[in-house]
Amino acid sequence: MTPVRERYAALVRRLGSSGDPGAAADALLAAWAHPSRIYHGTGHLVDCLACLDGEPGDVVERDLIEAALWYHDAVYDPRAADNEERSAVRARQELVGLGVAFHKGENVARLIRLTRHGEPPTDVSGMILCDIDLSILGRPPAEFDAYDAGIRAEYAWLPDDAFGKGRRRVLTRLLSRRFLYGTERFRRRYESRARANLRRAVARLGG
Repeated sequence: MTPVRERYAALVRRLGSSGDPGAAADALLAAWAHPSRIYHGTGHLVDCLACLDGEPGDVVERDLIEAALWYHDAVYDPRAADNEERSAVRARQELVGLGVAFHKGENVARLIRLTRHGEPPTDVSGMILCDIDLSILGRPPAEFDAYDAGIRAEYAWLPDDAFGKGRRRVLTRLLSRRFLYGTERFRRRYESRARANLRRAVARLGG
């Protein structure tokens, strides 16, 4: 069993699973590894898990946050508008099917829906989850630019004008927030550089 597959198995056992997680782990990792995923692939999952590992040991609901990270892009179709909802439903169904308590599955699904990044979350677990998901925005410029190019590649079916209009809307909405990150730790580490990266990306799009 690969380390990342074993990590999933260990997680669901901690959550109370009474079933064999092997098939669920294989299906989930296969979804993440689909060749159409340029940014939203296994590398993004592994990066998110590494970010969680860097959080203090006293984080409440750490296992629920980790489960949400595992499933937050379980469904990823750039042509669809309901990826987070479908990912949330999949997470709840699979976890409960493995014997995880229903209320835990519901909590994971609730967290996943927050990764729509519409309104900033108000609970600490949601803040940590969303901060981890958005941490790429505050990385060094070369890393951010590789992410930005990956997003464009995932939307290669859209012409430049249509993509630019939609992407500008998403990025300017993020820039309009008082804070990009909900937790003080992430603000200190990423906020300033994230805003600079986003402004560069918007400028590149023109218009």
